Amino acid sequence: MGLRLIFLGPQGSGKGTQASRLARLMGVPHISTGAMLREAVADGTELGRKADAIMQAGDLVPDDLVVAMVGERLSQPDAKCGYLLDGFPRNVAQAEALDAVLEDPLDAVVRLDVPHEELMKRMLLRAEAEGRADDTEEGISRRLEIYWEETAPLSGYYANTGVAVRVVDGFGGIDEVFARVALSMAVE
Repeated sequence: MGLRLIFLGPQGSGKGTQASRLARLMGVPHISTGAMLREAVADGTELGRKADAIMQAGDLVPDDLVVAMVGERLSQPDAKCGYLLDGFPRNVAQAEALDAVLEDPLDAVVRLDVPHEELMKRMLLRAEAEGRADDTEEGISRRLEIYWEETAPLSGYYANTGVAVRVVDGFGGIDEVFARVALSMAVE
């Protein structure tokens, strides 16, 4: 049985990059709600149109839409042997909804911590490089506020339910941070 992990961290912390690398190493799917939403927007699906308007305003997509999307993805055969969730859950209500649909318990939560100034710098550079309309300075600030209000408390939620929470310093180069992630998971 593979690992069942959740990656937490504010936008720009590198959780997608690190989750993708660890997923490849462990042979499990990297499930990114952000990537799933961007794909739906690009494809012009009903969910994509709804999500696009919400994301353009710098807000997060409502729980019911994201919970349905993730539940569908976890039911696919490749996720039966483990997965790394990136961008979900983002609040306690979603965590409770996830707990209700999981067949097997989570193995751990990895939380990447990065200083606020570095997050802003990374996200503004990414916006410039990728032309991401949802990464304006105002949008970034709003999403970081939402993270601290809604998502950061998940560390305590999972610790209280007995899931191991591994806090990793996300400041530094990609390889340096990955070495810390791997060490936190005792992956060699």
